Order: sequence, then C-alpha cells, then structure tokens
Amino acid sequence: MSAKKEKPIDLKNLEPDEKVKYEIAEELGLLDKVMAEGWRSLSSKETGRIGGLITKRKRKS
Repeated sequence: MSAKKEKPIDLKNLEPDEKVKYEIAEELGLLDKVMAEGWRSLSSKETGRIGGLITKRKRKS
C-alpha cells in the first residue's frame, strides 16, 4: 500500500464548508493536531464533536 501524498493546506483558500471545519477544529484546540497528523489522527469522539458543531452552524444559517 502506498502512502498518499497530501498537499499542504492553505487555510486562506478553502471552500466555505472546509473553512467551517477548520475553524471548529481550531476552536476545539485540535487544529495543530490536524495540521501535523491529518484528520485521521482524530478520535471518533473528536470527529463527532466537529461534525455536530458543523451541523449546528448549518441549521443556524
């Protein structure tokens, strides 16, 4: 199995949905972990928390 090369993330040029995801990760103190190790490094609890907050924000707008 080959390792997938990921391009560096440019936080200033993200799609609106992606931007919200990164903003929430930052608010929860997980952004450094995501930037260093990727989204797969998060636990299911952390991922669920981010997903829940995204859903909550989408309902508000």
